Amino acid sequence: MEEMPITTVVGIAAFLAGLVFGATANKTNFCTMGALSDMVFMEDYNRLRAWFLATAVAIIGTQALHTAEMIDVSTTIYTSANLGWAGAILGGTLFGFGMTMAGGCGNKTLVRIGGGNLKSVVVFLVMGIFAYMTMRGLIGLARVELESAANVDLSTMDIQSQSMVNLLAAAIGTEVEAMRWVVAAIVAGGLLIFCFKSAEFRGSGEILLGGLIIGLLVPFGWYITGVIGYDDFEPLPLASFSFVAPAGESIQYLMTYTGATINFGIAATGGIITGSFIVAIATKSFSWEAFSDASDMMRHIIGAAIMGIGGVLALGCTVGQGITGMSTLAIGSVIALCSIIFGGVWGLKYLEEGELLPALKAVFSRE
Repeated sequence: MEEMPITTVVGIAAFLAGLVFGATANKTNFCTMGALSDMVFMEDYNRLRAWFLATAVAIIGTQALHTAEMIDVSTTIYTSANLGWAGAILGGTLFGFGMTMAGGCGNKTLVRIGGGNLKSVVVFLVMGIFAYMTMRGLIGLARVELESAANVDLSTMDIQSQSMVNLLAAAIGTEVEAMRWVVAAIVAGGLLIFCFKSAEFRGSGEILLGGLIIGLLVPFGWYITGVIGYDDFEPLPLASFSFVAPAGESIQYLMTYTGATINFGIAATGGIITGSFIVAIATKSFSWEAFSDASDMMRHIIGAAIMGIGGVLALGCTVGQGITGMSTLAIGSVIALCSIIFGGVWGLKYLEEGELLPALKAVFSRE
């Protein structure tokens, strides 16, 4: 019997992981855009704490896999010696602002597709097209110029990674691995304190569980690509959950299936939509939803385009950088995360001043 290709094995594992991700996000209403909306409009930090709980759990799990020598986080796109600070700031801000226009981040877009939201289908297609244009198309020329002009090559300072672990070790003149759990404890510990100091969050049950499960899925993603997908001759790129670049790759995969190879992001994207769909059907919450008018459609399209460009410039979205990237302790991920939050709050404030606030609150409603 012919052995199954490693890309197929990884694809199946990624689809199953995405299935759990989508089902969890749907059932627990895990939404990073919704978290910012709750914070700005209602001063409710529970969903924000769920996001940061996922980040803390992802950091602990990812660093544990690295310490056990099951993966090498220094090989991820987040920890390269090229610190793309300008892309992280500009891209993160664009993505944060864009997701408010489009009614949610990449993760929420996939979850809503599974729930029958036709607006999110349009957002996914536009975001994916603009993401691919920024990676390899027309906008890619500007992206390359920005990277060439602004990226800082840390290797010229004898620093081989932008991980906070490497930067701190270089600053105080000690071994990198000696600092790994010091930095992990500071960052993850600080996030956990923020999360669990709230009695309301400790008793939130479903929301807390959502953050925990999604946080665990990120190191599981690293395990899929770094352990299950390991090959002595052609190892697969180390990757975990992210939703902007994979949107573009998924569209290309659907169009060129016979000549294309599935990867973690494409398979996980399909899994998330399917997992959300299963939960929506099981809970009888599935319903078709379309644009209310032309202006609603235009706002979503513009937001999706901005998300696609910004997500690629920033190397990830609210999950891709805010959880997956942060799990590697990369300083670029910290910059991107702060920029996404800034852009998201800016977008919410912008909408609050116009006539779109009632519609926005309806989009992010927990009902």
